[in-house]
Amino acid sequence: MATWYTLKVQPEREEKIRGLLEQRIISKGLQDQIRTVLIPTEAMAEIRGGKKRIVEHKMYPGYLFAEMDLSEETWYLITETTGVTGFVASNPQAPKPLSEAEISKILKEIDDKKEKPKPKVEFEVEDHVRIKEGPFQNYEGVVEEVFPAKGILRVNVHIFGRSTPVELEYYQVERS
Repeated sequence: MATWYTLKVQPEREEKIRGLLEQRIISKGLQDQIRTVLIPTEAMAEIRGGKKRIVEHKMYPGYLFAEMDLSEETWYLITETTGVTGFVASNPQAPKPLSEAEISKILKEIDDKKEKPKPKVEFEVEDHVRIKEGPFQNYEGVVEEVFPAKGILRVNVHIFGRSTPVELEYYQVERS
């Protein structure tokens, strides 16, 4: 029965290492023993050059997850792959698999984060901000409430001598 193991790899090279690992699995004919090599990612909304775009970020930088039947042959294939520093385990010679609860949580987290991108820029209540675009452009205000799931802020802006709450998206404001 296949179980999941955590592999420690060189950070910032996860995709390349996964590709190399998958090539070695195919060349050795071990596809039936090492079924999946996974890099958990999440979509994040980023603002660059005033434009909103969706970017994939690794949830666990420096780690891969492998669904496999552990044997001497698969252990050697994994540990001798360039970029893999080993299994995450107290005894690297006999790695302990992830529990069903742990891998279920990771897989659920991946599914949840694929549905709606999370905004990268985070603001906090009481932050002073300047509005960059929209009808209140160049006004300054104070963050009153943050709605991270929606990527929206409620900002108190002084208009015509009184404080008015305005709802804005993250990309419409910057810290002042």
